Amino acid sequence: MHDTFKIGHTSTSVSLAVGVAKARDLAGRKENVIALIGDGSLSGGEAYEGLNNAAILNSNIIIIVNDNDMSIAINQGGLYSNLKLLRDTNGTAELNFFKSLGFDYHYVSDGNNVKMLIEKFKEVKDINKPVIVHIKTLKGKGLPQAENNKEKFHWTMPGILNETQSTPTENYYSITTDFILQKAQKDKSIVAITPATPGAYGFTQDFRDKMGTQFVDVGIAEEHAIAYASALAKNGAKPILAIMSSFVQRTYDQLSQDLCLNKSPATILLFWGAISEADATHLGIFDMSMMCNIPNLVCLAPTNKEEYLAMLEWSTEQTEHPVVIRVPFIPIKATNQEDNTDYSKINKSKLVSSGEKVAILGLGNFFELAQNLTTKIKETLGFNATLINPIYYSGLDKELLETLKNNHKVVITLEDGILEGGFGQKVASFYGNSDMKVLNYGAEKAFTDRESLDELYTKFRLKTDLIVEDIKKSF
Repeated sequence: MHDTFKIGHTSTSVSLAVGVAKARDLAGRKENVIALIGDGSLSGGEAYEGLNNAAILNSNIIIIVNDNDMSIAINQGGLYSNLKLLRDTNGTAELNFFKSLGFDYHYVSDGNNVKMLIEKFKEVKDINKPVIVHIKTLKGKGLPQAENNKEKFHWTMPGILNETQSTPTENYYSITTDFILQKAQKDKSIVAITPATPGAYGFTQDFRDKMGTQFVDVGIAEEHAIAYASALAKNGAKPILAIMSSFVQRTYDQLSQDLCLNKSPATILLFWGAISEADATHLGIFDMSMMCNIPNLVCLAPTNKEEYLAMLEWSTEQTEHPVVIRVPFIPIKATNQEDNTDYSKINKSKLVSSGEKVAILGLGNFFELAQNLTTKIKETLGFNATLINPIYYSGLDKELLETLKNNHKVVITLEDGILEGGFGQKVASFYGNSDMKVLNYGAEKAFTDRESLDELYTKFRLKTDLIVEDIKKSF
C-alpha cells in the first residue's frame, strides 16, 4: 500500500507515518512504513514534531529526506547549514542533525540515480529501528528550464514552455509590491514577510533584493510567521505578511492567541481567496469563515485598486488592530478616483446606490456580480435594487441593515467563500427575528476537486439569472 493520505500541504509526512507505524505495531504486523519529506518541508514545525516522535518508535520506520537544496524558493533557516555540511562530506560529518535525535543515518550522494536508490532501499528494508535515508537530488533534473529556474518551475502550470512572453501588465501583485517598496524606502520599520511562497504573490527576486533586510522569508512555517509578525508589531515595526488562503488554516492558534488576543497591529495580505478550479488541497474558500470569527481581527474585502491601496495605507499606519486584507482574486479594477474612506470607522459599509424591495451586499470579489445583478433586476423585474459594498466581513453595519427594513423585503449576500460561518450568515442572523427574507450565496462546505468555475457557479447559483429566479420565489 502506498500514498495512504491525500495531502497537499507540507511537513506532515513523518507525523502521518509514525501513526501508521504505531498502528502496525499494535496489530503485530511487520510491513515497512516509509515517509518521504523534502528538505524544504523540514522548516515546518510539524516536521520537527514528527521526527522527535519517530526517533523513539523502536520499530521499523524509514524516513527518506529528499534534499535538493531548495524549498519552493531558497531554503531559509539554521538547519540548512547542517544539511549542506552533510552533502559536502557525503554524509560523514560528525555534526549530524538526524543522528542527534537518535536515528540510524544513511546517505545517498546521487538521489537521481535509481540504481543507487534501489541498493540503499534494499539495505534498509525490514530494519527494526527508525532510519533516515538522506538523498541528494537535483530539483528539476531532466528539464533544463526547470534546472535553471527552480523556483518558477516549482509551481508553473502545464504548457508554459510553449507560451510566448507577454508584456507585463498591472495587477494586484504588482501594485502590492510597488506599495511595499515605496513604503519601505521611506520607513525602515516596514517588513515584508512570506512563509516560503514569495512567487505566489509577486515577491520576485528583484523585489527581495530591493527590500534587503526589510524582507524576511521564514520558511514553510506559517505558525511562526504569524507569531513573528505579531511580535514585530508589538515592538514598533510595521509587518506586512503575505500568505495564501489555503495555507492560513495551518496557523489558527497563532492568529487567535499570539496576534489577536494581544491586539498586535500587523497587516496580513490574504492571497488567492476565492471559489476556484483548484484541487481539494489548495482551496481558497475557508479563510473568511475561519478568520472573521476571531475577536479583535479586522477583516477587509476591497473591490478595486483604489480601495485596496487605501486599506493598505490605513492598515500599515494604524496601531489599534490586527488587520487582514483579502486581496482581490480578480482582474484589476480601477475607478481612477482616490478612496477617502475612513477605515478606522470599523464595520461601516458603503451604500453605493439606493433602491427598493431588494438589497444586495456584494463582498469583495463578488461586488461586480452584485452590480450585474442590480442591472438584471432592473431589466427583468422593473425596479432598482439597493447596492451595498460591505467592506468589512468581520462585523456588520447594523445601523444600515436596520434601515433596510423600511422598504426592502429581500436581502441578498454574495461572498467568495463557504457560507457556513461566513459573512452572509451573520446578516441572516441579524434579521432572524424580523420579516426580512435573506438569501445567502457562496460556496457549499465541501472539498471540491478541480471542478470548472462555471460548474461551481451553477451549482452554487452564483449567476444573475438563477438569483433572479430565487428572488421571484421570495416575494
